[in-house]
Formats: sequence, C-alpha cells, structure tokens
Amino acid sequence: MNQVTLLVLAAGMGSRYGGLKQLDAVGPNGETVIDYSVFDAIRAGFSKVVFIIREEFSDDFKSIVGEKFKDKINIGYAYQSLDSLPTGFELSPTRVKPWGTGHAILSACSQINEPFAVINADDFYGKEAYEKIFEYLSNVAIDSSPAEFCMVGYPLKNTLSEHGSVSRGVCLVDDNCKLLSVNELTKIHELDGVILNNSNNERCAELTGEEIVSMNMWGFSQQIFKQLDYLFVQFLSVNSQDIKSEFYIPFAVDDLIKSDSATVQVLSTKGKWFGVTYKEDKEEVEAAICSLISRGDYPSKLI
Repeated sequence: MNQVTLLVLAAGMGSRYGGLKQLDAVGPNGETVIDYSVFDAIRAGFSKVVFIIREEFSDDFKSIVGEKFKDKINIGYAYQSLDSLPTGFELSPTRVKPWGTGHAILSACSQINEPFAVINADDFYGKEAYEKIFEYLSNVAIDSSPAEFCMVGYPLKNTLSEHGSVSRGVCLVDDNCKLLSVNELTKIHELDGVILNNSNNERCAELTGEEIVSMNMWGFSQQIFKQLDYLFVQFLSVNSQDIKSEFYIPFAVDDLIKSDSATVQVLSTKGKWFGVTYKEDKEEVEAAICSLISRGDYPSKLI
C-alpha cells in the first residue's frame, strides 16, 4: 500500500484574503477551512501534508496554520515564485500574476515522493471525498503506462451559490467512470429552482444539476511532475510574455488524456462542496459546518 500526501494550494492566500491574519473562521472555535481539510486528510489515512505558499508570508503561515498540526501529521512546505522558470525562459518585468495551479504543483516536486491529492486551500470538500481519493491513491500503480490519475467529482447542484453565478468544469465521463474531457462553463446560476447556463453570453440552457463537475480535487502519482514539466515548457513557448496567462491543471490534464499519456478515474461523491465565492456565502458555510457537527461528522473542537 502506498503512502499518500495531501498537497494544499495556498500560494494565493495572501492576496485573496488580504493577509494571513485575516483567514476567516468558519467553525465554532475559530477553525478555518484548511483546518477541516487537514483533519479530514488525517482521519482518512494521509501520512503527510505539503502546503504550497509564497515565501514572503512563510513565517506567518507556519505559525498560524502549520503549527497546529506539527504533532499530528508530517508537514512540508513548498514555495511558488514567479521567477521559478525552466532554463531558457525569463520573467517579464511586468508580470505579477502567479503562473497558475499547474506551476504550483511543479513547485512541490522536491517535497513529494509518493502519490498525492491536490486541493484548493479555501475549499471544503467533505469527509467522503478524502476517503475516496485516499483509497484510490493508496492502491494506484505508481509507474503505469499510461499514468493512472483520479479526480473527485461532485453533482453540480451540490456546488452552487445562492448569491450569484459560478464557473464550473463540467465533466464528460465514459461508462467506466473515466474522464474524457472537462468543459468550463463560466456563468451557471439557479433561478426559481432551475439551474441555467449562460456562459459566454449564449442563450440560457437548462442543466439538470446531476452533471458531474470538477472542484479541483485531483489525485496523481509522481509521474505528473515530469509530464507537467514538459507541458509547462510548451505553455511558456507561447505565453511567456503574456502577463495574464496561467498554466491551469485542468488544461494540462486534458492534454494528457488526449495524448493517451494518462487516464483519470472520476470518483463521484454525493457530499456537498462549500466555498466562499461571494461574501454572503460565509454564513451558509458556517451554518453547514454546524449542521455537520450536530450530525456527528465532526467534533465541535477540531484541534
């Protein structure tokens, strides 16, 4: 059985939250979303967590977040920096935007020697998601050809906000639950109980809500690092001077599927994903977590 690591994409948190000291509490005793993610990973069986952060807020992150778990799970840190580029490429002097989630994962290469799951730092995925992805990764072949990856998929209806439209990657899946493609829909909203897609100013199309969507919870073997390294070079060959372009992991995975370099098993969960897309979502996340505590899914005090 493989050891499994959790990789938490947290390099954007400084700008997203206006500083680490403003990490929003969503639990009854000041717990953050990251606290619940690491708690779920520990009880699912993960042996290590690696946080991808920016070096300029390393000390604050370690003291505010990492210190809580140092006696509960092995912890590592990786740093995503704009000037970490392959040989032959130079950073544009006007570039301030991060290179994206694919580049973030590459930044953790030296910290990971086993299969790993990737999550967003500010998304609540739920207990079942961690259990399913751990079970898959703990038994995956680490040197298969094509590479064997996975993704946790949610019913669209379990990922919506009542306060505005959302972007979601709608998955096309074959009869064996293998991912065929991800179609990014950028303007999904619910109106009078009906879920509508109005992406790219197209005429509204009704969705069932049962469509499987990706919320950026991926599972990889170590093979992904070599593959991403190659794809990042291809990306930079076209976009190195575009100051807004980003190397996104869903696009990289789509390339790997199309080139038969990888397969992706879709692990469906009926759990509900929570995130604070709009500031009004925070109260609903807090209420949902209180409900899960009342149901016995989580203790009232995590740490």
